[in-house]
This record gives sequence, structure tokens and C-alpha cells, in this order.
Amino acid sequence: MSTSYYKYQAFDVQGQLRSGQISADSEREAVRMLQGKNLTPVKIQETKQAGEFSRRKKIPNTDLVDFTTGLCTLVEARVPIDKALRLLEGITEAPAMQELVLGLLRDVKEGKSLADAMEARPEVFSKMYINIVRAGEEGGILDELLPDLAEFLENSAKTRQAVISAMIYPIVLMITGVLSVTLLLIFVVPQFATMFEDAGTEIPPPAAFLLSLSDGIQSYGYLFIAFVVFIIFAWKRLDKDPKTKLQKDAFLLSLPMLGTLILYRECAVFSRTLGSLLGAGIPLIRALRVSREVIANSVLTQHLLQVEEDVRAGAGLGISLEKTNQFPTLLHQLVAVGEESGRTATILLKTAATFDTYVRNQMSSLVAALQPALIIFLAIAVGGITITMLSAVFSMNSVEF
Repeated sequence: MSTSYYKYQAFDVQGQLRSGQISADSEREAVRMLQGKNLTPVKIQETKQAGEFSRRKKIPNTDLVDFTTGLCTLVEARVPIDKALRLLEGITEAPAMQELVLGLLRDVKEGKSLADAMEARPEVFSKMYINIVRAGEEGGILDELLPDLAEFLENSAKTRQAVISAMIYPIVLMITGVLSVTLLLIFVVPQFATMFEDAGTEIPPPAAFLLSLSDGIQSYGYLFIAFVVFIIFAWKRLDKDPKTKLQKDAFLLSLPMLGTLILYRECAVFSRTLGSLLGAGIPLIRALRVSREVIANSVLTQHLLQVEEDVRAGAGLGISLEKTNQFPTLLHQLVAVGEESGRTATILLKTAATFDTYVRNQMSSLVAALQPALIIFLAIAVGGITITMLSAVFSMNSVEF
């Protein structure tokens, strides 16, 4: 009997009305399941398959980390996969995650492996994630691999959040500065034009420049907005064509400070992914292919493709990485040490942590230098406009006197 999905409304033990979705073989089973959760159903309606709907929804990284941690705990407790998914569906509160878990449960009950069910949802689960789960299922060691996978996701989320948090204040400061200067030029500076016209005096050159700039923004400001939108759209369109994406990624890597941050960030992702896959017992060639596919920069992807071919031909991973002259010296040296000692996976994970620390420290230094620079720019811009216009007014008064 195939699993159906039911939307429900039910009262809990506190008398509060709750709603959600549940999977069951029949409506009667759905009622029993709700009663087992101490819920009193008042309305149950069969709905569409959850998996089809959940694919259109974005699953936040935090929810995916929570799902992986919960699955890890249940699998370590030797709970069968289908029952573990059923429990996770009851624990998860986010509708998108509930539908995702229900979709996975449906596929597992139809005979698919958990890795195959995840592979049908590439927008949620990465290839690295799927390969580790598949290796765990095939080797019967899923309970041993899931903790490392959960740790991997948590470390990746922490690094991403650290970068985002570091950039929030400078971005807010920059937006505030641009808005302040724009509002001054649009609403405040034009008021002085009327004053100069009534006085019939010559406008000083600095004030005349600001008045002309104000007129230009009011008349053609929409063109500037359209130009910014066009630049953003064109920048994103570069990713559509492999040739232009390669040129774009090469340009980003060549930037003085940003290029180094991008390189080390990508190396951290590559090292952590490859280390996790090798630690899960996945062969080196297959692990390299998966690790290459999770790298966003196409220039590095091409170099990793050459590394994969060299390793396939019998060369060592450390020597192959060094041969590209693209990756940090620390990476290929530590990999070479790991190959000699038989601890490549462990060293790769430690190298990833080192790269993550470097990126966080560099971002902190960059933000520490950027914040006072933006404050000084804002003070000069707003203060310069104010002083220029007031000086023009004072000069006009001195002439009248």
C-alpha cells in the first residue's frame, strides 16, 4: 500500500489548535498516529505528495544541520531509518522540513536507500552529503559516519555565519552613508538654490557644483539605479557561459586581498570535503571528483580536474596539487605529509580548520579597517556638503553687509 499525505488540524493536551501534515497508509492510521502524539484530530484531508512540494522550497542551512544532528542521534541509537525519519517528522516544526522528511520517508518505504532518496533532492543535499550517506549504508557504518557529517555541516555553517556577521555592520554603514548623502543632495541642497536666486548674488564654485549635482540626481537619478541593476544582472549572467565564468573567476582570484580570501575559502571547502569523504572510506578518485564539484570557482575546478587526472595516472595527491602552482603551499605540503604517514583524511580536516581560521582572521582585520574608513568617508561627505553650503550662505551675507 502506498503512503498518502494528510493535512490535519488537531487539539493538543493544552487545548491549543495545531495544524500540520502527516504521512500514513490510510486516514484511519493517520488518526491513530495523531492520537499517539496526544493530539485530538478535528479535520484530516488528503493532500499532494510532500516531496514534490518541498523541492520548491528553500531549506535553510540551520534546518539541514538540525536534521543531520537528529538523524545522527537516532541512527547511533540503532533506530531503523524509516522509524528515525518518522520521529524526525514529528519533531521538526518547519513546514518545508516536514515535507522534506515525509518525502524521504515515502521513498525509503518504497524500497529506495536513504542516499538514493537524498540524491533525488540535489537542491537540498550536496553530492558530498549523499556520497557519505551512501558509503555508510553500503558499509553498514552509517552510525559512524553521520557524526563526522554533522560536525562538517556545523563547522561550515559557523564559518559562513562568521563571514556574514562580519560584513553586516560595514554594509549597513555604507548604505546609511549613501542614503544620507543622497537625501541631502535631493532635499536639502536645492533649498539653497532659492535663497541664492532671491539674493541675486554669485554662487561660489563649490556650492554651484553641489547644486548642479543635485539637479543631475533629481533629473537622471533613475538612470543611475538602472545602471546599477544592469551591472548586477550582467555580472550574474557571466556565470551562464563557461568561458565568461572562467574569465570572471580568474579576475576574482587576481584581486589583491579578496582573491586570497576566495582562494583560502575554496581550499577550506575542498580540504574539508575531501577529508570527510576519505575518512568515510570513499576511494580517492571518487572523492576527488565529488570535492571538485563542490568548488564554486571554475579556475580552481579546472586545476582540480588536472589533479584528478594526474592521480589517476599514479602521481601523489600532494605532488599533483603542487604541480598546478595555484594552491597554497601549506595545502600540498601537508597533504604530502599525510600521504607519507597514512593520515591524509585527518590532516586534510585540520588543514581545512587552518584555512577557515585564516579567512575569519583576515575578514576581522578587513572589517576592523573598513569600519573607521567608512565612518570617516561619511563624516567628510556629509560635513563637506554642510560646510560648503553654509560657507556660501555666510559669504552671501557678508557681501550684502
